[in-house]
Amino acid sequence: MSDLTPLTDREIDDSRRSLLGLGSAKAALAAVGAIAASAALPIGAAAEAQSLHSSDTDILNFALNLEYLETEYYLRAVVGTTGDEAFRTNLGGAVRGGRKVAFANPVHDGLFRNITANEYKHVNFLRSINGSASIQRPVIDFDAGFAGVAQAAGLPDFDPFANEMNFFLGAMLFEDVGVTAYKGSARNIRNKQILESAAGILASEGYHMGAVRSVIYKMGDDWRRRAVNISEMRDRLDGPQDLDQPPVQIGDRSNVVPANQNGIAFGRTPQHVLNIVYGNPAQGIVAGGFFPEGFNGRIRST
Repeated sequence: MSDLTPLTDREIDDSRRSLLGLGSAKAALAAVGAIAASAALPIGAAAEAQSLHSSDTDILNFALNLEYLETEYYLRAVVGTTGDEAFRTNLGGAVRGGRKVAFANPVHDGLFRNITANEYKHVNFLRSINGSASIQRPVIDFDAGFAGVAQAAGLPDFDPFANEMNFFLGAMLFEDVGVTAYKGSARNIRNKQILESAAGILASEGYHMGAVRSVIYKMGDDWRRRAVNISEMRDRLDGPQDLDQPPVQIGDRSNVVPANQNGIAFGRTPQHVLNIVYGNPAQGIVAGGFFPEGFNGRIRST
């Protein structure tokens, strides 16, 4: 059936380039090609070995860094509290920035309270699995991280804590990365019980991502355009392939789900995830962006 035919990369590109005022994908490729070529560096041998020879504990600790980031983002904005206050303990590194968001729509507020509870439980669960081997929370800097996002994405007025729709865009940044990070690490998990648990967290993050992207899509071209800017930024940072897909309208269909021709979501290597959250496309980077002192644990270099 024609209406079930998977969207092509060209259709997706044409739609997002149109939103950015760049015309068709073919014309736009020349405009961004030089940037992409210089930014999308291959993974270095040392970084690749760092991932391939990691233990299940290392992989879960890598995920825990991201879960700390998401949990602090949601707790501060949705509940108006901190991770230390919520867990009633000192989780580790300092967290800079973030503040309560004034949600005008109670449906959006309720949605994020659900997501916040999930992220809180993810941190608790991963810490319980790794026990004494669990990493502490790394130093997190929302101020510097989002300032870098605003500059790199061409959104000078972007403050995710200023209003609920900006907050949705910040959530899309984290949730998309979280889903692809779990997908990309799945092949390296050896213990089947841990793999099953990781798959469950990935599913939870997928629900979050779908809900957030659906609201952004529903809000129209202006917010889709901002989402495209963030998507383009991630693509310039995370590698040579044009994998990232923003929520856009293509004919009579949406592209809320970033999937390939088989309806399968893509994955990112740990190094490509780090390129995004560090805000730096180069090899051998160990800190920056949202993590001024880098990730904690063994997997921490691009």
